[in-house]
Amino acid sequence: MLAWIGAELRRLGNTARWSWQGWCAAWAGEKSLRQWVIVNVLSALLAVTLDLTPGERALILALGLLILVAELINTAIEETVDYISTIQDPRAGRAKDCGSAAVAVTAIAGGVAWLVILIG
Repeated sequence: MLAWIGAELRRLGNTARWSWQGWCAAWAGEKSLRQWVIVNVLSALLAVTLDLTPGERALILALGLLILVAELINTAIEETVDYISTIQDPRAGRAKDCGSAAVAVTAIAGGVAWLVILIG
């Protein structure tokens, strides 16, 4: 039992380390991630400042995090496509465009949530 717990803790530590390495790599190379973090900080400050319900705050904060998730996935797609080939291929362009669209749709969802909350 103790061996199993130790192995699970090592796996958890490895997962945390690899996730942090991914975050740091994306932070260093992706200006758009840094911009979305700024937007998220401002959105979170507004969400905790305004008189919102806990559910409304949770929705705003969760959607903000989902924008960051979409940006990280988009970065992974772009890095993978660029690694596989430098040849211009319409499929590679579509893959990158779809990743970008995922970020945009997620950001729109966050904007819609803000509008609905603010307008009622």
